[in-house]
Amino acid sequence: MPSKSAGIVVYRMRPDIEVLLVHPGGPFWRNKDRGAWSIPKGEFADGEDAEATARREFAEELGLELMVPLIALGQIRQRGGKVVTAFAAEIDIDTRNIRSNTFQIEWPPRSGKRQDFPEVDRAEFFALEEAGEKINEGQRPLLARLAQLVGGGSS
Repeated sequence: MPSKSAGIVVYRMRPDIEVLLVHPGGPFWRNKDRGAWSIPKGEFADGEDAEATARREFAEELGLELMVPLIALGQIRQRGGKVVTAFAAEIDIDTRNIRSNTFQIEWPPRSGKRQDFPEVDRAEFFALEEAGEKINEGQRPLLARLAQLVGGGSS
C-alpha cells in the first residue's frame, strides 16, 4: 500500500500568484535544487485526518501554526507511488522566520557520528512558473489546480 501524505500549498498574490515551497534539509539535499522543492507536507496513517495532518506538518516544518481556512485541492500520486492530499491557503509569511523540526542521521556515513539536521533548511515564495521548475515533478499538478482555483493561468 502506498504511503500517504498531506500538505498545504500556501500562496500569495503579488500581483500574480506566488507559491511557498520548502527545501529539504540534510546532506543529501544540500546541492539539489530543481525538482527538490516541495509543498510543506508529511505522512499520515489510515484513520488520521488529512487536513489535521497538513496543519501539523506545516507547523513542524515551518514553526508556524496555520489558522486560516483551507481549500481542498484533491490528491496526486508522486512517481514513487506516494499519494499526497493537498489543500490551499492564501497567506503571506516571512520566510526568514521559519523554524523547522530536526532529524538525526549518521553523518558522515559509516563514521559512527550522529548529527542533527533541519527537516526543512529554507522556504521561499516563487512565481508560479518558477515554482513549476523547482517543485517535485509529481506535485506540479497541484500548481495547475491552484492556478485554476485562483484564476492565475497554469504552470
